[in-house]
Amino acid sequence: MIRHIRRAAAFCLLLLVALLVNAARVQLFEADELDDNPANRRGTIARYDQPRGDILVGGRPVTGSEETGEQLSFERTYLHGPLYAPVTGYASQTYGTTLLENAEDGVLSGTDSLLAPLPFWNEFTRSRQPGGDVATTVEASMQQAAYEGLGGRRGAVAALDPSTGAVLALVSTPSYDPERLSGTGSAVTDAWARLNASTTMPMLNRAIRQTYPPGSTFKIVTAAAALDTRTVTDADAPTDTPSPYVLPGTRTTLPNEAKGCEEASLADAVRVSCNTVMAHLGVEVGLEGMVEAAEKFGFNDAGLRIPSGVARSNFDTDMSDDQLALSSIGQFNTTATPLQMAMVASAVANGGDLRRPHLVDRVTTDDGDTVRQEGAGASSWAMSPSTAVQLQRMMVEVVENGTGSNAAIDGVTVGGKTGTAQHGVDNSGLPYAWFISWARSPGSGRPAVAVAVVVEDASADRADISGGGSAAPIARAVMEAALEKDADRRNGDGGGAAGR
Repeated sequence: MIRHIRRAAAFCLLLLVALLVNAARVQLFEADELDDNPANRRGTIARYDQPRGDILVGGRPVTGSEETGEQLSFERTYLHGPLYAPVTGYASQTYGTTLLENAEDGVLSGTDSLLAPLPFWNEFTRSRQPGGDVATTVEASMQQAAYEGLGGRRGAVAALDPSTGAVLALVSTPSYDPERLSGTGSAVTDAWARLNASTTMPMLNRAIRQTYPPGSTFKIVTAAAALDTRTVTDADAPTDTPSPYVLPGTRTTLPNEAKGCEEASLADAVRVSCNTVMAHLGVEVGLEGMVEAAEKFGFNDAGLRIPSGVARSNFDTDMSDDQLALSSIGQFNTTATPLQMAMVASAVANGGDLRRPHLVDRVTTDDGDTVRQEGAGASSWAMSPSTAVQLQRMMVEVVENGTGSNAAIDGVTVGGKTGTAQHGVDNSGLPYAWFISWARSPGSGRPAVAVAVVVEDASADRADISGGGSAAPIARAVMEAALEKDADRRNGDGGGAAGR
């Protein structure tokens, strides 16, 4: 009898050991796979069992969390949703996260180790902290000015602080309300279907995720290349550009919308936007020099993040001379995001020093303790300081005596460049209207803002002045808001609002 009991006990012990080994195997080797299994809802339930941290503009939240009374306890809410959607993105229980909601998800959801009281605390306890807050660099008044200026037309605005790289405004229209996607159920899936079926593509972030031919605004890059390579040594001297100008190796004549472009100086070519002069100078600089110049401004960089990912702006690295000529005036395969063209204006305004753009100022715990401070963006030289000074003068001339007069602000130094970008089969599409600019407050030694505006459905002719007519007034409104904010800051009033 005792022998049978011993055998039974040994068998039970063996079963217990097997059970423990299996449990250890599951915990050590299969835990991640089980956590990620779509049938396992524990992670989803845990994710939404506490309020999400907030995204802040001007120190005030533009997001919130609402208790649902359901298994997924909290869902996301948005203040001024369409206004800030290109900044926040959405946080949906059905469709996941995008933009800042995605890039800073660890902080907002409370899983980031920065929020833990001790190193490796979350890993040991498998717990989460209360969601932290993400303070953005966006200025509410500038965001509002850009949004109202676009007026629902298809287009985008990006504005930067040239001295730091801080993103001051990021607007894309038409927009959408991300709160409509926050929860679950038929209302959310119906909203998703409508938004994705819309021909205006309201969920497309045109400011950082859409690239356009930059048209004549790219001539600033070509001018920088011509000066830095000393292809042009005197910006006011006549060039040897013939008119008409035949694209190299072809019989195709490049037209000018402006008058007086034959052998025009670089300064005059920028002021009135001569296609022939700038295309000819691009060929004179050569492919290697033009590629180097474009890449110094940020073109061909697939790794730019703000921290949301930014689409790669393109300047081809292998072209024939006729293609290079067209690329040098922002056509052919040259494409850019509005953020990229704001970077071009920013580098000129900041004396050639290009600050890498960033959208997050700081990250805090739910109690407001700062756990990460971004500071100024990394610095690189897009051009020499002397070239930047000359381009500043040329861009001021564009506003004061050229195609960008609609951006002028009384008593303020404003530099700009208009542009239209042809597109469609045989350039049959209505041209995109572009304007890039910068402004400096009276008596200030630093630029207040650099702005890029693109309007897709502008009612304009095919002249470069269309950028001045459709896009420049929007840029002016954003610059005015920036100058007012800069004046308040210098007078000691740092107040702001999240919207109005």
